[in-house]
Amino acid sequence: MGRGQASGWGQAAGGIGRWAGPGMWAGPGPRLCHIIGEISKKVAQIQNAGLGEFRIRDLNDEINKLLREKGHWEVRIKELGGPDYGKVGPKMLDHEGKEVPGNRGYKYFGAAKDLPGVRELFEKEPLPPPRKTRAELMKAIDFEYYGYLDEDDGVIVPLEQEYEKKLRAELVEKWRADREARLARGEKEEEEEEEEEVNIYAVTEEESDEEGSQERTGEDGQQKFIAHVPVPSQQEIEEALVRRKKMELLQKYASETLQAQSEEARRLLGY
Repeated sequence: MGRGQASGWGQAAGGIGRWAGPGMWAGPGPRLCHIIGEISKKVAQIQNAGLGEFRIRDLNDEINKLLREKGHWEVRIKELGGPDYGKVGPKMLDHEGKEVPGNRGYKYFGAAKDLPGVRELFEKEPLPPPRKTRAELMKAIDFEYYGYLDEDDGVIVPLEQEYEKKLRAELVEKWRADREARLARGEKEEEEEEEEEVNIYAVTEEESDEEGSQERTGEDGQQKFIAHVPVPSQQEIEEALVRRKKMELLQKYASETLQAQSEEARRLLGY
């Protein structure tokens, strides 16, 4: 079948074909089988690197054209109620070809992959994927990322409890062994660490008498504690407020020289 006839079939891919019954095709089915046979034959021919550069390029173009026509017929058969050959059909012919990165849709078969200018395209490394921004990375971060949901799986908690129980038993056994060893050497048992530590909040009896609380019995018979804390009288509070008010007025209206004289006078008077 010549190229012109094949082209005529390709143009008719969208308008020829009718479903004649289960397993019977009056148009698209036989044509699709013919196209697959042509592709298989040309893929076998293009494996021969001795055909020459121009013949190999022509064969590669013809194979890609037949693949597109094959796709048209698969779509047409599906529209007419037939099987979806695009999904259930063999993909062996498509897998024979290789696409250049960035040039999707056109494939190189057999010796066409080693043609001048084509080999370099395959050797060129594909562009690395663009780096994600910090905002895009933060979208994937949730409570599980920080480990807040680790205990919800019901696995880690029993494991931790088992390990804790085992570790506690080992520590108790070690303490008993050390204690028996000290007793065997005739050493006295050490006092509890809580008793050895210095209590910085402890108060002696003298301090307790002078600054501590005193027990007093109230009218209701209950014990009351009166703390000996120096509390200023009302007169001392008023004097402190007057001094503070004077200082605020001096700082607000008086000059630096006047303030210095006032400070000197207060120092001489003993205030």
